[in-house]
Amino acid sequence: MIKKRTIRSIPQKRTPVRELDPKVRVTNFEEVNCGYTEPEAMLESERCLFCPDPKCIGGCPVSINIPAFIKKIGEKDFRGAYDVITATNLLPAVCGRVCPQENQCEGVCVVGENLEPVAIGRMERFVGDLAIANNWVNLPFIEPAKYRIGIVGSGPAGMACAADMAKAGCDVTVFEAFHLAGGVLRYGIPDFRLPNTVVDAEIEKLEQLGVRFECNTLVGRLFTIEQMIEELGFHAVFIGTGAGYPSMLGIPGDSLNGVLSANELLTRCNLMAARNFPDVDTPLPLGKHVVVVGAGNTAMDALRVCQRLGAEKVTCVYRRSKTECPARAEEVHHAEQEGIEFHWLTNPVEIIDDGAGSVAGMRCIRMELGEPDDSGRRRPLPVKGSEFEIETDQVVFAIGTNANPIIGQTSKLKLNKWGYLETNAELMTSIAGVFAGGDIVTGAATVIEAMGAGRKAARGMKAYLGLRDVGPVNDAATLFGIDLSEHNFNRIRA
Repeated sequence: MIKKRTIRSIPQKRTPVRELDPKVRVTNFEEVNCGYTEPEAMLESERCLFCPDPKCIGGCPVSINIPAFIKKIGEKDFRGAYDVITATNLLPAVCGRVCPQENQCEGVCVVGENLEPVAIGRMERFVGDLAIANNWVNLPFIEPAKYRIGIVGSGPAGMACAADMAKAGCDVTVFEAFHLAGGVLRYGIPDFRLPNTVVDAEIEKLEQLGVRFECNTLVGRLFTIEQMIEELGFHAVFIGTGAGYPSMLGIPGDSLNGVLSANELLTRCNLMAARNFPDVDTPLPLGKHVVVVGAGNTAMDALRVCQRLGAEKVTCVYRRSKTECPARAEEVHHAEQEGIEFHWLTNPVEIIDDGAGSVAGMRCIRMELGEPDDSGRRRPLPVKGSEFEIETDQVVFAIGTNANPIIGQTSKLKLNKWGYLETNAELMTSIAGVFAGGDIVTGAATVIEAMGAGRKAARGMKAYLGLRDVGPVNDAATLFGIDLSEHNFNRIRA
């Protein structure tokens, strides 16, 4: 029995986490955040108040029972903590690293009203890493079903949907366009934030559930969504292809040599190992002075990758202030530690040609903040007569992404005006039996939000196929797991 805790009785300071020295880490791709040790995780678990109405659960897109897993950590029942987390989230080692907890579970933590919030993400990562080190996996008894399920895309949404459908007994195949599975977890996030070994370990757990991965398979080119249903024998399909089509600014000079998207930069570096060129075949030409336009997490990744690849100077240009910056505070802090130069309230207006078709510089204008726009952030407005130039020989755009157009171009799925797939409340598309979720439906979101969408689509898919969803048998609306409305009556002769 845990003694009742109060805000005064718990450790007042958040347990710090060890990090690699900035001067050392800019020379390699080793993980910056070293994670909690066992004593550190247990000390941080003492800061949870175990609220009677825990807001943190509601702040989690997949509703992890956060107080329950923290309680298990405090009891040294780490396997029990893993069981609690994986009841709703199959990627704790991933989400503990890359989820924006400060805007989700930790953002509504009651402790955070007076002190720093409980470090939920760091403890989740601790448990996830222990699970990988000890080969923990939860393999439930699976009653085989007669249905074949096709998953398009092996990112977090596809992985979550695949896991739930495999647990429902279905034969699940995941199709991935690239040569390795993992989606954005592999091509979009560098090893110093999310090592590929962690992604590999989580994919292996899916394979142990019976999920098959078919890589180098571009759905929409080799076969269409309709053919999956009508010819290839899939009873239902989930589309989780993400929104990896990069946006460009559309200013003069943005087609010059030396201009590329952050998606291309990160994919070449992370997935295609271009950082090891010439030991690998993928080149990654890098300028001496690199400017990255944008200030989201992708921009921070691009900035820090360029620094590690040997650029002499790396600069971030963003049209709003640091306060409005959409990247995680931790990522901005790490970038600043590593020597990245920031130009806040600055907007590019032209990329300057060196006369031979390559980048020689960038012309920018100073901005000031006006009234809030539709996003809730103050609108950036140009300051007249404030133009200036930045010397650069390479420009990387990290200003957002759009829906991958291939699925929409090759199927009859209904799209919205932005090119994303339209779905109903159960995430079914305009084609019966075809579901979709994640960035391809909502636009860019977080890893855990994509996983939540994948699980929601799986519930809709099971309902569509007539599969009984596995849930608690003591629900008030059920008797031994059977819905009360499904009870029948037998006639008897008195």
